[in-house]
Amino acid sequence: MPLYRERLWPAPWLFISTALVIPASILVLAPISLTAGIITAVVLYGGCVAGLILSAPTVAVEDGVLRAAKASIPVSLVGEATSFSGQAAWRERGPNLDARAWLMIRGYVDDVVKVPLLPAAEDPAPYWIVSSRHGRELAAAINGSQRPVESNDDVS
Repeated sequence: MPLYRERLWPAPWLFISTALVIPASILVLAPISLTAGIITAVVLYGGCVAGLILSAPTVAVEDGVLRAAKASIPVSLVGEATSFSGQAAWRERGPNLDARAWLMIRGYVDDVVKVPLLPAAEDPAPYWIVSSRHGRELAAAINGSQRPVESNDDVS
């Protein structure tokens, strides 16, 4: 059972902006054939939409593993995850970024979670930066899955 799961769907403005292939295709092909321009426009826009949908990564914490797109790491090999939003997230993606960090960021998602890797991970990256629309929940799921489950048995 996943502790956290999120699909980073593209923002609506991406679908709207890629719709510009429709008039562009018609404009280019209309002098040759208006029908060909319309068909090409529909096919190109359909391809753009399919590409946006199929390339949407998933971020999940389940079975003791953090998965971000195609990468995964056991949560036992990561440190305390921290969520950043607004200006702090911008700094983590920009001026404060270590060039060795592993990134799974999307420009249309504002919040990021910084996940430091422990030395036992034997990874050249010092930390991961992962985009998330619910950064606090993702960080809590990572941090919560690192702690052993406490028993409710009270011994008197």
